[in-house]
Amino acid sequence: MLPTVPQTFASHLAAPPPTSRKQAHCPSPRPLQVTRMELWPGAGTLLLLLFLLLLLLLPTLWFCSPSAKYFFKMAFYNGWILFLAVLAIPVCAVRGRNVENMKILRLMLLHIKYLYGIRVEVRGAHHFPPSQPYVVVSNHQSSLDLLGMMEVLPGRCVPIAKRELLWAGSAGLACWLAGVIFIDRKRTGDAISVMSEVAQTLLTQDVRVWVFPEGTRNHNGSMLPFKRGAFHLAVQAQVPIVPIVMSSYQDFYCKKERRFTSGRCQVRVLPPVPTEGLKPDDVPALADRVRHSMLTVFREISTDGRGGGDYLKKPGGVGEARL
Repeated sequence: MLPTVPQTFASHLAAPPPTSRKQAHCPSPRPLQVTRMELWPGAGTLLLLLFLLLLLLLPTLWFCSPSAKYFFKMAFYNGWILFLAVLAIPVCAVRGRNVENMKILRLMLLHIKYLYGIRVEVRGAHHFPPSQPYVVVSNHQSSLDLLGMMEVLPGRCVPIAKRELLWAGSAGLACWLAGVIFIDRKRTGDAISVMSEVAQTLLTQDVRVWVFPEGTRNHNGSMLPFKRGAFHLAVQAQVPIVPIVMSSYQDFYCKKERRFTSGRCQVRVLPPVPTEGLKPDDVPALADRVRHSMLTVFREISTDGRGGGDYLKKPGGVGEARL
């Protein structure tokens, strides 16, 4: 019996479509497999994402967090000084260790006050003896003292610094090339020996030295009791002492409050104090007298920008003289 037309058409629909020989030998496609490594971004992508995140985060912290702004400014301050020291080292190395290299460091550091909007006013610069060695004594508040020092630093004058600064990377090497005198405060015998050598250098090479007689930084808006090394040095060399007072930074800088804004600092040079005829026994009274005069001027020129400097004059407070 022959199939009818509808049955033949139905069988064609039910039969599988014919395949070519080439298709018959082609393997069936495997399911897509995505490994964990293919989903994980590469190192370059991660660095780019991190960079973009910092670009968004830093402005936010800068405008919203005074503490973050303080740390950013201090980090840039220290980093910029290290960078400038790298630039100064090759220039200073031409002369070797020489006090004249301090002029190069001063020239490279003077612009920093403009970066931070700090106005430095110098008064009394005419009190510097014109043509003789002397010992400069100044109050010490923070690393920002460098700005005031560079503004008023006389010729052929080098600071006396703690020996740890010598190992402060490029800054230590630049200071060494500029003739900065390093003292190990932990070894009293070595410090006395160095000061004796400095006394001879003052007289033979017409050098001035800058000393912070407090011995360490003082953030309390006053002056710590003076150590007597600078005064022994001046008496031994029979050279005058030139007191320099830097006003309080409280109106624009406070480490405890994590505050660092723009502001004004006054640097006052006081009349020189003679030491001719004085002996080592006179050193304690000399140190107390110089400190008292400096503290009086410090109270006069300092202000916190809010109370007119009254915080320095409270009886028994941090501004009270301790003689």
